[in-house]
Amino acid sequence: MRAPLPDAVPDALRKALGAGLHLREATPVGGGSIAQVLRLATDAGPYCLKLGAAAHPFDAEAQGLAELAAAGALRVPRAIAHGKTTTHGWLLLEWIDLQDDGDWPAAGRALATLHAHGAREHGWPRNNTIGATPQINTPDADWARFWRDRRLRPQFALARRNGYAALAALEDEACAASDRLLAAQRPRPSLLHGDLWRGNLAFDASGAPVLFDPACYHGDAETDLAMTRLFGGFPPAFYAAYDDERPPAPGARERDPLYRLYHLLNHANLFGGSYIAQAAASIERLAAYSRRF
Repeated sequence: MRAPLPDAVPDALRKALGAGLHLREATPVGGGSIAQVLRLATDAGPYCLKLGAAAHPFDAEAQGLAELAAAGALRVPRAIAHGKTTTHGWLLLEWIDLQDDGDWPAAGRALATLHAHGAREHGWPRNNTIGATPQINTPDADWARFWRDRRLRPQFALARRNGYAALAALEDEACAASDRLLAAQRPRPSLLHGDLWRGNLAFDASGAPVLFDPACYHGDAETDLAMTRLFGGFPPAFYAAYDDERPPAPGARERDPLYRLYHLLNHANLFGGSYIAQAAASIERLAAYSRRF
């Protein structure tokens, strides 16, 4: 099914790709709850186009993709151009024919290799987004403080603005549990995908893993793994291969629900519904468990 592009976008694309480029059609593809994803057929071959709000920081996504690509751990789509019109933001990407299944052990090993790329502090040189939510990345050498103040507290502030008073009232309880669970955690800041659920990892025609839609920053590698488990998890072969390269640190299982909480809170703020109750229940369990420490 063809999709009409907003009026100013074709001109912006021709400016980025060359004035003589012939755009044949734009076809919606699956995915893209925050941005619309289109396959562009052109006389120079196919491209992937993401369309969203004019204020959406597609430049930050392009920067994240470039950082992941520079690590050389696994394939990511090349960001070709980005820009915005008065009504839309857009990001033009290399088109990759993707499939749902492939070499899962290779994906686990590749993620471990990615996590070996580090930085001096947790955070990122700029803020970006997790879905449509602003993600604050101001660097901090203290991981527990970064997780509490840059990840959890902004989500509770958003819950208050969204009118989720009962969830927002659990902020102090959640942050106290986080402080207790992370009191002895001193992870080396790893390069993270940041939003690593099943919808953001696929495989190319050769079966090699491909990552996309990042929300990059540097932090505890366990946070990426926690996100993979939030919506059904990856196949066991993925985790076995990862653990062979990077064996779990003591206490990883206990920290896992704390790291999932950030994404539950974000889903509660983005989508409401049952995610609000899930986040609240997770906080109660974390608080009860953390009091043993």
